[in-house]
Amino acid sequence: MAVPQNKISKSRRNNRRSHHALDGANPNECPSCGELKRPHHICPSCGHYADREVIAQADEIDLDDDAA
Repeated sequence: MAVPQNKISKSRRNNRRSHHALDGANPNECPSCGELKRPHHICPSCGHYADREVIAQADEIDLDDDAA
């Protein structure tokens, strides 16, 4: 069984973990609506990706009353 010979100090342990932090988000501006979005993702507010509409928004879709 692997057991450490000596105690690892808090400083040495925390120095080893200094690279484990997560990076923050890097939002970009959507070219069609100007809202912030994640890079290389569809804009959640307008549904555009690379200047073309990928997802039609719910307010643009006409649903029949009995279709739902």
